[in-house]
Amino acid sequence: MKLTRLLPLLAVLLLAGISHAQAQFGIKAGINQAVLDGQNINMDTDYKTTYHVGAFVRLPVLGPLSIQPEVLYSLQGSEFKSAAANYDTKLHYLNIPVLAHVKVGPVYVEGGPQFGVLLGARENGTLRISAADGYGPVDRGAGNNYKKGDFALAAGAGLELGSLILGVRYTAGLNNINDVADLNGANDPRLKNRVLQASVGIKFGK
Repeated sequence: MKLTRLLPLLAVLLLAGISHAQAQFGIKAGINQAVLDGQNINMDTDYKTTYHVGAFVRLPVLGPLSIQPEVLYSLQGSEFKSAAANYDTKLHYLNIPVLAHVKVGPVYVEGGPQFGVLLGARENGTLRISAADGYGPVDRGAGNNYKKGDFALAAGAGLELGSLILGVRYTAGLNNINDVADLNGANDPRLKNRVLQASVGIKFGK
């Protein structure tokens, strides 16, 4: 099943979970430290500070174990630097993590897969135009440079203090999201999302 077909199904399951008698649901937002990492990049990449916001449902399974699907808007990307370029890439994602959530006292740990769809991409900064003209500004759409689907693994931990949730999470992309190929295809850059998140949330329900 294609990722773009799977995501609507997961979203329906998430919304259906809200009506579950024992379900908790909530909202969350926070800061991202995002970078694109990989192979054959031929440029220096650095983390950029962005943000995420979304909602979650927690469905009890057994004892301290729950399943927690989420729907998140997440701004990701990277800074790229070389002798010929210095620019930011902004990647706008709709992410749906489906996490196993274990809570003991106020402490919880979580982990599981995340499915993401690229909503849009943009690059802005400076590029070297030519030896004669030097550097010039760039501000352009880059949606065709990146694959639409992203599959990742996420793991995190945090504290629940009443209805307040404080959490950290690391998400590592598994698939290459670069969609620009060299002529021979031998040295194509392989780019993967890496995101460290810190979030604050509020939960509702028993």
